[in-house]
Amino acid sequence: MKDIARRFPENPILVPRDIAASGAGLEVICLLNPGAFKFDEKIWLLLRVAENIPEKEGFVSIPILKNGKIEIMEVHLDDPELKASDPRVVNYKGSDYLTTLSHLRAVCSTDGIHFKEPKNPILLFGNTYLEQFGIEDCRISKIEDTFYLTYTAVSSNGVAVGLRTTKDWKIFEEKGIIIPPHNKDCAIFEEKINNKFYALHRPSSVEIGGNFIWIAESPDGLHWGNHQCIVKTRENYWDSKRVGAGASPIKTEKGWLEIYHGANESHRYCLGAFLMDLENPAKVLSRTELPIMVPTEEYELNGFFGEVVFTNGHIVEGDKLTIYYGASDEFVCGAVFSISEILSMLVDL
Repeated sequence: MKDIARRFPENPILVPRDIAASGAGLEVICLLNPGAFKFDEKIWLLLRVAENIPEKEGFVSIPILKNGKIEIMEVHLDDPELKASDPRVVNYKGSDYLTTLSHLRAVCSTDGIHFKEPKNPILLFGNTYLEQFGIEDCRISKIEDTFYLTYTAVSSNGVAVGLRTTKDWKIFEEKGIIIPPHNKDCAIFEEKINNKFYALHRPSSVEIGGNFIWIAESPDGLHWGNHQCIVKTRENYWDSKRVGAGASPIKTEKGWLEIYHGANESHRYCLGAFLMDLENPAKVLSRTELPIMVPTEEYELNGFFGEVVFTNGHIVEGDKLTIYYGASDEFVCGAVFSISEILSMLVDL
């Protein structure tokens, strides 16, 4: 299936070996799904860096953050109480664990293609028991002079949405969990609507309902209510199993344009788009029937978890939309789109 993405010829622009591990004895396993923003006349990516110890034959290593330190639990693959069919998640003695521990790290660029860490590194780690399995997939929204960082906080208590804010990328205020488990893919609109904050998010349900995109509103960006389900999965489509928001919605003359990810029963992740009303974003006006991006390149098809393109970061420059995305849960890549071309693909609901 052909898509409309114009991929960077330099892809992947970042691979695990480009980033040093955060501590002795650790190695970077994957780079994933960066948030993107402009600051100090540069383009920045806030990477999800997933780490573990070097693989030991015959064992699975489970990293856990305790009291600010990483502890490793090693389990033999023959252990009858271990279920390890998914490279991302294992179950041991009835409890779920991640096979990597993620933190967030910033890199910057003057051309939007070649990125490096700044002289004063910016690293954000999980700090509480609600983040003991790491923090992941940060979306970054700038409202007035404040950057809002919404991220996935993972622990034995579940998957939740955490929030930190900053004005200068030096001092960060921790706001804690703003949406409880099970929830992720939270993207705050970069403009208040009728004096309210709005955000997209994705509760998870395995029994009744499904993995759908919801919208919520807030008086202060901390306390969220009036939750409404606005985008669902579609049977026999490319997004039949789960959908989730990408980065902050983009304001256009026709409405708020959201780039989202969708996956099917085979766990193939593609990108699509939908359009919300400018004054009432809970009203979805249109949606793409075909994906705007499909995993087709070698680095998108084969990696830590293949057949994945996943974004939660982009840069808007007029009609040019540069999407930074994770490929096969291992590499960071970039692609350019035309906003008007995406709008032309939308089908009225």
